[in-house]
Amino acid sequence: MAAAAARVVLSSAARRRLWGFSESLLIRGAAGRSLYFGENRLRSTQAATQVVLNVPETRVTCLESGLRVASEDSGLSTCTVGLWIDAGSRYENEKNNGTAHFLEHMAFKGTKKRSQLDLELEIENMGAHLNAYTSREQTVYYAKAFSKDLPRGVSHDELLDLAKFHFGDSLCTHKGEIPALPPCKFTGSEIRVRDDKMPLAHLAIAVEAVGWAHPDTICLMVANTLIGNWDRSFGGGMNLSSKLAQLTCHGNLCHSFQSFNTSYTDTGLWGLYMVCESSTVADMLHVVQKEWMRLCTSVTESEVARARNLLKTNMLLQLDGSTPICEDIGRQMLCYNRRIPIPELEARIDAVNAETIREVCTKYIYNRSPAIAAVGFFLLRI
Repeated sequence: MAAAAARVVLSSAARRRLWGFSESLLIRGAAGRSLYFGENRLRSTQAATQVVLNVPETRVTCLESGLRVASEDSGLSTCTVGLWIDAGSRYENEKNNGTAHFLEHMAFKGTKKRSQLDLELEIENMGAHLNAYTSREQTVYYAKAFSKDLPRGVSHDELLDLAKFHFGDSLCTHKGEIPALPPCKFTGSEIRVRDDKMPLAHLAIAVEAVGWAHPDTICLMVANTLIGNWDRSFGGGMNLSSKLAQLTCHGNLCHSFQSFNTSYTDTGLWGLYMVCESSTVADMLHVVQKEWMRLCTSVTESEVARARNLLKTNMLLQLDGSTPICEDIGRQMLCYNRRIPIPELEARIDAVNAETIREVCTKYIYNRSPAIAAVGFFLLRI
Protein backbone atom coordinates (compact mmCIF):
# COMPACT_ATOMS: atom_id res chain seq x y z
CA MET A 1 0.00 0.00 0.00
CA ALA A 2 2.91 2.32 0.78
CA ALA A 3 4.43 1.62 -2.62
CA ALA A 4 1.12 2.32 -4.31
CA ALA A 5 0.83 5.60 -2.47
CA ALA A 6 4.29 6.59 -3.64
CA ARG A 7 3.30 6.09 -7.28
CA VAL A 8 1.05 9.14 -7.22
CA VAL A 9 2.95 11.71 -9.26
CA LEU A 10 1.31 14.86 -7.90
CA SER A 11 -1.89 15.36 -5.97
CA SER A 12 -4.23 18.19 -6.91
CA ALA A 13 -3.25 20.11 -3.77
CA ALA A 14 0.43 19.67 -4.58
CA ARG A 15 -0.21 20.92 -8.12
CA ARG A 16 -1.89 24.04 -6.75
CA ARG A 17 1.04 24.71 -4.41
CA LEU A 18 3.58 24.20 -7.18
CA TRP A 19 1.69 26.34 -9.70
CA GLY A 20 1.13 29.05 -7.10
CA PHE A 21 4.83 29.03 -6.32
CA SER A 22 5.76 29.14 -9.99
CA GLU A 23 3.47 32.07 -10.65
CA SER A 24 5.19 34.05 -7.92
CA LEU A 25 8.48 33.62 -9.77
CA LEU A 26 7.37 35.81 -12.67
CA ILE A 27 9.79 38.67 -12.24
CA ARG A 28 11.14 41.57 -14.27
CA GLY A 29 14.69 41.69 -15.51
CA ALA A 30 16.82 44.82 -15.79
CA ALA A 31 15.60 45.36 -19.37
CA GLY A 32 11.95 44.97 -18.38
CA ARG A 33 11.63 41.48 -19.85
CA SER A 34 9.66 38.84 -17.98
CA LEU A 35 11.63 35.85 -16.68
CA TYR A 36 9.48 32.77 -16.06
CA PHE A 37 11.03 29.52 -14.85
CA GLY A 38 8.39 27.97 -12.57
CA GLU A 39 7.08 25.51 -15.18
CA ASN A 40 10.52 23.91 -15.51
CA ARG A 41 10.53 23.23 -11.79
CA LEU A 42 7.25 21.30 -12.12
CA ARG A 43 8.58 19.33 -15.06
CA SER A 44 11.71 18.46 -13.07
CA THR A 45 9.59 17.19 -10.19
CA GLN A 46 7.52 15.01 -12.50
CA ALA A 47 10.63 13.71 -14.29
CA ALA A 48 12.34 12.81 -11.01
CA THR A 49 9.26 10.87 -9.91
CA GLN A 50 9.14 8.97 -13.18
CA VAL A 51 12.84 8.09 -12.93
CA VAL A 52 12.30 6.59 -9.48
CA LEU A 53 9.39 4.52 -10.73
CA ASN A 54 11.41 3.23 -13.70
CA VAL A 55 14.04 1.49 -11.55
CA PRO A 56 14.66 -2.06 -12.86
CA GLU A 57 13.06 -4.97 -11.02
CA THR A 58 15.13 -7.01 -8.58
CA ARG A 59 14.56 -10.71 -9.27
CA VAL A 60 15.08 -13.16 -6.39
CA THR A 61 15.21 -16.98 -6.56
CA CYS A 62 15.93 -19.35 -3.67
CA LEU A 63 17.81 -22.56 -4.54
CA GLU A 64 17.32 -25.90 -2.81
CA SER A 65 20.55 -25.36 -0.89
CA GLY A 66 19.13 -22.18 0.68
CA LEU A 67 21.30 -19.88 -1.45
CA ARG A 68 19.30 -16.91 -2.70
CA VAL A 69 20.18 -15.44 -6.08
CA ALA A 70 19.15 -11.80 -6.53
CA SER A 71 19.83 -9.80 -9.68
CA GLU A 72 18.99 -6.48 -11.26
CA ASP A 73 19.61 -5.64 -14.91
CA SER A 74 20.46 -1.94 -14.85
CA GLY A 75 21.76 -1.90 -18.42
CA LEU A 76 25.23 -0.76 -17.31
CA SER A 77 28.45 -1.60 -19.13
CA THR A 78 29.91 -2.96 -15.89
CA CYS A 79 28.58 -5.68 -13.63
CA THR A 80 29.21 -6.68 -10.02
CA VAL A 81 28.75 -10.23 -8.79
CA GLY A 82 29.19 -11.02 -5.12
CA LEU A 83 28.47 -13.39 -2.30
CA TRP A 84 26.91 -11.91 0.83
CA ILE A 85 27.18 -14.12 3.93
CA ASP A 86 25.11 -13.50 7.05
CA ALA A 87 28.03 -13.95 9.47
CA GLY A 88 30.79 -11.73 10.76
CA SER A 89 33.04 -10.96 13.70
CA ARG A 90 30.07 -10.82 16.06
CA TYR A 91 29.82 -14.62 15.85
CA GLU A 92 33.40 -15.11 17.02
CA ASN A 93 34.43 -16.13 20.52
CA GLU A 94 37.70 -16.26 22.46
CA LYS A 95 38.77 -19.47 20.71
CA ASN A 96 38.23 -18.35 17.11
CA ASN A 97 38.65 -14.61 17.43
CA GLY A 98 39.86 -13.13 14.11
CA THR A 99 38.52 -15.93 11.90
CA ALA A 100 36.27 -13.64 9.83
CA HIS A 101 39.14 -11.32 8.94
CA PHE A 102 41.43 -14.29 8.24
CA LEU A 103 38.95 -15.84 5.81
CA GLU A 104 38.59 -12.49 4.03
CA HIS A 105 42.30 -12.45 3.18
CA MET A 106 42.38 -16.14 2.28
CA ALA A 107 40.24 -15.34 -0.76
CA PHE A 108 43.22 -13.69 -2.46
CA LYS A 109 45.84 -16.37 -1.76
CA GLY A 110 44.99 -18.53 -4.75
CA THR A 111 42.87 -21.62 -5.49
CA LYS A 112 43.47 -25.21 -6.64
CA LYS A 113 43.58 -24.06 -10.26
CA ARG A 114 45.21 -20.64 -9.88
CA SER A 115 48.11 -19.42 -7.77
CA GLN A 116 47.94 -16.00 -6.13
CA LEU A 117 49.98 -14.51 -9.00
CA ASP A 118 47.83 -16.14 -11.67
CA LEU A 119 44.68 -14.91 -9.98
CA GLU A 120 45.96 -11.35 -9.75
CA LEU A 121 47.17 -11.30 -13.35
CA GLU A 122 43.91 -12.69 -14.73
CA ILE A 123 41.84 -10.15 -12.84
CA GLU A 124 44.09 -7.23 -13.78
CA ASN A 125 44.27 -8.21 -17.46
CA MET A 126 40.47 -8.13 -17.59
CA GLY A 127 40.45 -4.68 -16.06
CA ALA A 128 38.38 -6.16 -13.26
CA HIS A 129 38.34 -5.54 -9.52
CA LEU A 130 38.27 -8.27 -6.86
CA ASN A 131 37.51 -7.34 -3.27
CA ALA A 132 36.23 -8.64 0.06
CA TYR A 133 35.36 -7.19 3.44
CA THR A 134 34.00 -8.25 6.80
CA SER A 135 31.81 -6.37 9.24
CA ARG A 136 30.23 -7.19 12.58
CA GLU A 137 27.50 -9.30 11.02
CA GLN A 138 28.36 -9.79 7.34
CA THR A 139 31.14 -11.21 5.18
CA VAL A 140 31.27 -10.17 1.52
CA TYR A 141 33.23 -11.31 -1.53
CA TYR A 142 32.60 -9.55 -4.84
CA ALA A 143 34.08 -8.90 -8.25
CA LYS A 144 33.45 -5.96 -10.60
CA ALA A 145 34.13 -6.31 -14.31
CA PHE A 146 32.80 -5.47 -17.75
CA SER A 147 29.41 -7.03 -18.33
CA LYS A 148 30.73 -8.86 -21.39
CA ASP A 149 33.36 -10.66 -19.28
CA LEU A 150 30.86 -12.46 -17.03
CA PRO A 151 30.53 -16.05 -18.37
CA ARG A 152 27.40 -16.55 -20.48
CA GLY A 153 26.07 -13.06 -19.91
CA VAL A 154 24.35 -11.51 -16.92
CA SER A 155 20.72 -12.65 -17.16
CA HIS A 156 19.02 -13.94 -14.02
CA ASP A 157 18.49 -17.46 -15.34
CA GLU A 158 22.14 -17.74 -16.33
CA LEU A 159 23.19 -16.54 -12.88
CA LEU A 160 21.08 -19.35 -11.42
CA ASP A 161 22.96 -21.88 -13.55
CA LEU A 162 26.31 -20.43 -12.50
CA ALA A 163 25.31 -20.51 -8.81
CA LYS A 164 24.23 -24.14 -9.06
CA PHE A 165 27.41 -25.09 -10.91
CA HIS A 166 29.90 -23.35 -8.61
CA PHE A 167 28.19 -23.85 -5.25
CA GLY A 168 26.02 -26.92 -5.76
CA ASP A 169 25.20 -28.48 -2.39
CA SER A 170 28.23 -27.04 -0.64
CA LEU A 171 26.01 -24.93 1.61
CA CYS A 172 24.31 -28.07 2.97
CA THR A 173 27.45 -29.72 4.39
CA HIS A 174 27.19 -28.08 7.83
CA LYS A 175 25.96 -30.51 10.45
CA GLY A 176 23.84 -29.28 13.32
CA GLU A 177 22.05 -26.02 13.93
CA ILE A 178 23.49 -22.61 13.14
CA PRO A 179 24.81 -21.00 16.35
CA ALA A 180 22.50 -18.41 17.86
CA LEU A 181 23.53 -14.78 17.61
CA PRO A 182 25.15 -13.71 20.92
CA PRO A 183 23.02 -11.18 22.79
CA CYS A 184 24.20 -7.58 22.70
CA LYS A 185 23.78 -5.32 25.73
CA PHE A 186 24.34 -1.57 25.54
CA THR A 187 25.97 0.05 28.56
CA GLY A 188 26.35 3.77 29.06
CA SER A 189 30.04 4.29 29.67
CA GLU A 190 33.13 6.43 29.06
CA ILE A 191 36.46 5.34 27.63
CA ARG A 192 39.33 7.85 27.28
CA VAL A 193 42.80 7.34 25.87
CA ARG A 194 44.93 10.43 26.42
CA ASP A 195 47.70 10.99 23.89
CA ASP A 196 49.48 14.31 24.27
CA LYS A 197 51.28 13.77 20.95
CA MET A 198 48.00 14.22 19.12
CA PRO A 199 47.13 17.90 18.54
CA LEU A 200 43.35 17.39 18.68
CA ALA A 201 40.77 15.40 20.62
CA HIS A 202 38.68 12.83 18.71
CA LEU A 203 35.39 11.95 20.39
CA ALA A 204 32.35 9.83 19.67
CA ILE A 205 29.15 9.95 21.71
CA ALA A 206 26.21 7.62 21.07
CA VAL A 207 23.01 6.24 22.56
CA GLU A 208 21.45 2.87 21.93
CA ALA A 209 19.33 2.76 18.78
CA VAL A 210 17.48 -0.03 16.96
CA GLY A 211 18.10 -2.76 14.39
CA TRP A 212 17.54 -2.67 10.64
CA ALA A 213 13.99 -4.01 10.65
CA HIS A 214 12.67 -1.95 13.59
CA PRO A 215 9.78 0.45 12.80
CA ASP A 216 11.72 3.39 14.29
CA THR A 217 14.74 2.95 12.00
CA ILE A 218 13.55 5.34 9.29
CA CYS A 219 12.69 8.05 11.82
CA LEU A 220 16.15 7.80 13.39
CA MET A 221 17.66 8.06 9.91
CA VAL A 222 15.78 11.33 9.36
CA ALA A 223 16.88 12.58 12.80
CA ASN A 224 20.46 11.68 11.92
CA THR A 225 20.16 13.71 8.71
CA LEU A 226 18.79 16.63 10.73
CA ILE A 227 21.98 16.77 12.81
CA GLY A 228 24.06 16.52 9.62
CA ASN A 229 27.80 17.02 9.33
CA TRP A 230 30.20 19.93 9.12
CA ASP A 231 33.84 20.67 8.39
CA ARG A 232 35.84 23.88 8.56
CA SER A 233 36.44 23.66 4.83
CA PHE A 234 32.70 24.03 4.17
CA GLY A 235 31.37 27.34 2.95
CA GLY A 236 28.13 28.82 4.13
CA GLY A 237 28.90 29.61 7.74
CA MET A 238 25.77 30.75 9.55
CA ASN A 239 23.68 30.05 6.44
CA LEU A 240 24.04 26.27 6.78
CA SER A 241 20.79 24.37 7.22
CA SER A 242 22.04 22.26 10.13
CA LYS A 243 21.45 24.07 13.44
CA LEU A 244 24.40 22.28 15.03
CA ALA A 245 26.62 23.38 12.13
CA GLN A 246 25.54 26.98 12.66
CA LEU A 247 26.37 26.83 16.37
CA THR A 248 29.75 25.17 15.91
CA CYS A 249 30.70 27.56 13.12
CA HIS A 250 29.66 30.63 15.12
CA GLY A 251 31.41 29.51 18.30
CA ASN A 252 34.42 27.90 16.59
CA LEU A 253 33.77 24.82 18.73
CA CYS A 254 35.25 22.06 16.57
CA HIS A 255 37.19 21.26 13.42
CA SER A 256 34.53 18.86 12.13
CA PHE A 257 31.64 16.65 13.19
CA GLN A 258 29.75 13.78 11.58
CA SER A 259 26.47 12.29 12.80
CA PHE A 260 25.94 8.55 12.41
CA ASN A 261 23.19 5.96 12.69
CA THR A 262 24.67 2.46 12.70
CA SER A 263 22.20 -0.43 12.65
CA TYR A 264 22.73 -4.11 13.34
CA THR A 265 20.31 -7.04 13.48
CA ASP A 266 18.89 -6.37 16.94
CA THR A 267 20.43 -3.09 18.08
CA GLY A 268 22.16 0.05 16.85
CA LEU A 269 24.10 3.19 17.70
CA TRP A 270 22.88 6.74 17.08
CA GLY A 271 25.36 9.49 17.76
CA LEU A 272 28.03 11.93 16.69
CA TYR A 273 31.76 11.89 15.96
CA MET A 274 33.70 15.13 16.41
CA VAL A 275 37.22 16.52 16.26
CA CYS A 276 37.91 19.40 18.66
CA GLU A 277 40.57 21.50 20.30
CA SER A 278 41.15 20.42 23.89
CA SER A 279 39.84 23.75 25.16
CA THR A 280 36.47 23.43 23.38
CA VAL A 281 35.59 19.79 24.15
CA ALA A 282 33.27 20.63 27.07
CA ASP A 283 31.47 23.40 25.16
CA MET A 284 31.04 21.19 22.09
CA LEU A 285 29.53 18.36 24.11
CA HIS A 286 27.18 20.84 25.78
CA VAL A 287 26.00 22.17 22.40
CA VAL A 288 25.55 18.63 21.03
CA GLN A 289 23.39 17.55 23.97
CA LYS A 290 21.39 20.77 23.73
CA GLU A 291 20.72 20.10 20.04
CA TRP A 292 19.69 16.51 20.82
CA MET A 293 17.20 17.84 23.37
CA ARG A 294 15.83 20.22 20.77
CA LEU A 295 14.99 17.23 18.58
CA CYS A 296 12.96 15.87 21.49
CA THR A 297 11.05 19.07 22.15
CA SER A 298 10.94 21.76 19.47
CA VAL A 299 12.07 20.55 16.04
CA THR A 300 10.02 22.22 13.28
CA GLU A 301 8.17 20.82 10.28
CA SER A 302 10.34 22.79 7.83
CA GLU A 303 13.52 21.25 9.29
CA VAL A 304 12.06 17.75 9.05
CA ALA A 305 10.93 18.35 5.46
CA ARG A 306 14.45 19.42 4.50
CA ALA A 307 15.94 16.36 6.22
CA ARG A 308 13.49 14.05 4.43
CA ASN A 309 14.44 15.47 1.04
CA LEU A 310 18.15 15.30 1.81
CA LEU A 311 17.90 11.70 3.02
CA LYS A 312 16.09 10.63 -0.15
CA THR A 313 18.65 12.45 -2.28
CA ASN A 314 21.57 10.81 -0.49
CA MET A 315 20.00 7.37 -0.85
CA LEU A 316 19.62 7.79 -4.61
CA LEU A 317 23.07 9.32 -5.10
CA GLN A 318 24.67 6.31 -3.41
CA LEU A 319 23.27 3.99 -6.09
CA ASP A 320 25.52 5.40 -8.82
CA GLY A 321 27.08 2.21 -10.19
CA SER A 322 26.84 -1.55 -10.34
CA THR A 323 28.86 -2.08 -7.14
CA PRO A 324 26.78 0.20 -4.84
CA ILE A 325 23.59 -1.30 -6.30
CA CYS A 326 24.90 -4.84 -5.74
CA GLU A 327 25.89 -3.98 -2.16
CA ASP A 328 22.46 -2.49 -1.52
CA ILE A 329 20.75 -5.63 -2.83
CA GLY A 330 22.96 -7.97 -0.81
CA ARG A 331 22.64 -5.99 2.41
CA GLN A 332 18.85 -5.69 2.15
CA MET A 333 18.46 -9.40 1.38
CA LEU A 334 20.31 -10.22 4.60
CA CYS A 335 18.61 -7.54 6.71
CA TYR A 336 15.04 -7.59 5.34
CA ASN A 337 14.91 -10.84 3.34
CA ARG A 338 13.84 -8.75 0.33
CA ARG A 339 14.86 -5.73 -1.73
CA ILE A 340 12.72 -2.80 -0.63
CA PRO A 341 11.60 -0.79 -3.70
CA ILE A 342 12.71 2.84 -3.77
CA PRO A 343 9.09 4.16 -3.92
CA GLU A 344 8.33 2.22 -0.73
CA LEU A 345 11.38 3.64 1.03
CA GLU A 346 10.42 7.15 -0.06
CA ALA A 347 6.87 6.62 1.20
CA ARG A 348 8.22 5.54 4.59
CA ILE A 349 10.48 8.59 4.76
CA ASP A 350 7.64 10.93 3.75
CA ALA A 351 5.53 9.52 6.61
CA VAL A 352 7.95 11.03 9.15
CA ASN A 353 6.95 14.44 10.51
CA ALA A 354 8.03 16.70 13.35
CA GLU A 355 5.76 14.99 15.87
CA THR A 356 7.21 11.59 14.97
CA ILE A 357 10.76 12.92 15.36
CA ARG A 358 9.96 14.33 18.79
CA GLU A 359 8.36 11.09 19.98
CA VAL A 360 11.09 8.78 18.71
CA CYS A 361 13.97 11.00 19.84
CA THR A 362 12.43 11.30 23.29
CA LYS A 363 12.22 7.51 23.39
CA TYR A 364 15.87 6.89 22.53
CA ILE A 365 17.74 10.08 23.52
CA TYR A 366 16.00 11.83 26.41
CA ASN A 367 17.31 10.78 29.84
CA ARG A 368 19.43 7.99 28.33
CA SER A 369 22.99 7.22 29.37
CA PRO A 370 25.33 7.64 26.38
CA ALA A 371 28.54 5.83 25.59
CA ILE A 372 31.54 8.11 25.04
CA ALA A 373 34.87 7.18 23.50
CA ALA A 374 37.70 9.69 23.23
CA VAL A 375 41.32 9.65 22.11
CA GLY A 376 43.83 12.46 21.81
CA PHE A 377 44.75 15.51 23.81
CA PHE A 378 42.14 16.81 26.25
CA LEU A 379 42.55 18.68 29.51
CA LEU A 380 39.17 18.56 31.21
CA ARG A 381 37.06 15.64 32.27
CA ILE A 382 34.55 14.78 29.55
